[in-house]
Amino acid sequence: MAVLGAGAVGCFFGGMLARAGHKVTLIGRPVHVEAIKARGLRFESLQFDERVAVEASTEAAAVRGCRLVLFCVKSNDTETAAAQMAPFLEASALVANLQNGVDNTERIQARISRPVIPAVVYVATEMAGPGHLKHHGRGDLVIGALDDKVPADALALVKRWFEPAGVPVVISTNVAGELWAKLVVNCAYNALSAIAQLPYGKMIEGAGVRDVMRDVVEETLAVAKASGVVMAPGMLERTYAIAEAMPTQYSSTAQDLARGKPTEIEHLNGFVARRGAALGVPTPANRALYALVRLLESIRPARGCG
Repeated sequence: MAVLGAGAVGCFFGGMLARAGHKVTLIGRPVHVEAIKARGLRFESLQFDERVAVEASTEAAAVRGCRLVLFCVKSNDTETAAAQMAPFLEASALVANLQNGVDNTERIQARISRPVIPAVVYVATEMAGPGHLKHHGRGDLVIGALDDKVPADALALVKRWFEPAGVPVVISTNVAGELWAKLVVNCAYNALSAIAQLPYGKMIEGAGVRDVMRDVVEETLAVAKASGVVMAPGMLERTYAIAEAMPTQYSSTAQDLARGKPTEIEHLNGFVARRGAALGVPTPANRALYALVRLLESIRPARGCG
């Protein structure tokens, strides 16, 4: 098994599979790869703190021979990373997409010319240092098929690999709706946490924050509906509840901004704003958050950082 994009999300799920006895190769940036090669992956969980034995590489070619590849790179790097790994994928390999956003699965498929399993990720993690994963909460997946090209037995196999490793997996018949539900949550939390540089529990208690989150949720749901996506009711309550489940978590956008790294805001609030404009759906709250994060990016130039 391999993880392409061994950041916080990739290291969590790859580390859990490795702890269950699977041979796992983490493919990531040199600063993490070097630390992992020297000392193993430090996995600081809510339940344990240990060194996990995994292979590590900086090369996409390390997916060669793997039965399962977890695709975990940042959305901005999707096409490049998919094209880099394509020549080395085994014919029988399953590729699962664990990225944020709702359109990355199709973008990967276009580059590797094979079906990809979309996965909705719910986990609170961060890289606390080179080769050091810190887990703050949850750690479950929702998977499914966007069309009939992903067979049911492939989904069942992924579930069988993950669940003995302590990762609950739900197979959804409406994974598109689940992807949009995650987008709703990301749009409500990521930019606000980044702008304030606060964890979810403190952020949500700010004056007027719940009202802004409500506006973002309602706009994103309207864009989803106009896009023909069917979603479960109760999304606002479900969104607010994330702060209770992950009170100490900073959004990935907040972590990227703090480290001077490019964020995924184009694929979150920016995506909703662009899709809304194309469909004639107003998205003023999403547009404002998108613009603010882009401004902050411009005054915090990207720098190399683990």
